[in-house]
Amino acid sequence: MTAITRAGIVTVVGRPNAGKSTLLNRLVGEKLAITSPKPQSTRKRIVGILSRDHAQLIIHDTPGLLHPRYALHRAMRSEALAALDDADVIAYLVDGSRGPVEPLTEVAHLDVAPKAPVVTVINKADLLTADARAALELANPDAIFVSASTGEGIVALEARLTSALPESPFLYDAEDVSTQHLRFFVEELVRETALEQLEDEVPYSVACEVEEFREDRDPIYIRTVIFVERESQKHIVIGRDGERIRDIGTAARAKVEKLVGARVYLDLWVKVLDNWRRNERSLKRFGFVIPEDSQS
Repeated sequence: MTAITRAGIVTVVGRPNAGKSTLLNRLVGEKLAITSPKPQSTRKRIVGILSRDHAQLIIHDTPGLLHPRYALHRAMRSEALAALDDADVIAYLVDGSRGPVEPLTEVAHLDVAPKAPVVTVINKADLLTADARAALELANPDAIFVSASTGEGIVALEARLTSALPESPFLYDAEDVSTQHLRFFVEELVRETALEQLEDEVPYSVACEVEEFREDRDPIYIRTVIFVERESQKHIVIGRDGERIRDIGTAARAKVEKLVGARVYLDLWVKVLDNWRRNERSLKRFGFVIPEDSQS
């Protein structure tokens, strides 16, 4: 008798800094999504694949749900809403340390509830006092409590999400961990390093693009451009006598070598792309989809 298998898309949504990327990495067991204490670090949908004996979860990490202030924000919100539409089950992640749970429809400014079943996941359970947890449990009896950083509750969450998936054969090879290319993850790791080493508003103005990826060389040659919005930001990223860009390159190279499992020559450049976060043509260059209602 053939065993029943389940497979489908699990969309993880929530406010910025709820811990969505940390949860994706925890579930998949690989560092796929960059993590940062700075909000809005996830700009695009990140796909991780978790395969068990009889289930395959295609997990979509999404940009934080926010009120858009400019074109990049609109593209990020559009990406999150599209992921909600694609979902077979939704993991609505809430930072439990911030108090009461708001309805997903309010947080996402939705006119109607999503069509997929919603599992409320209260994160950062390790930071809750006994009284705070008891109050949240009383108000949200069906919620799953987890700590994406420590692993608490992850087994129970995986079981709940799996049970909500449709019966289906696996959609991807069981050995796959993502649907995205190495270039994408290199760009994200370089950007993560910039987030770590740059302060104030500069990190939010950073975009990264791999221009050349030569796997036939030893070490692997990867030329990556860090784009900023103003000339003054370029000088900050480069630093005095190139010290800052060397530090970013050294730290990012170590991450990329771990990712590809080989030696890497990471050739970093810094260029100015004026006001790219508000320019739809520039956003499309970086692979963002601009919602139709914002296009002129």
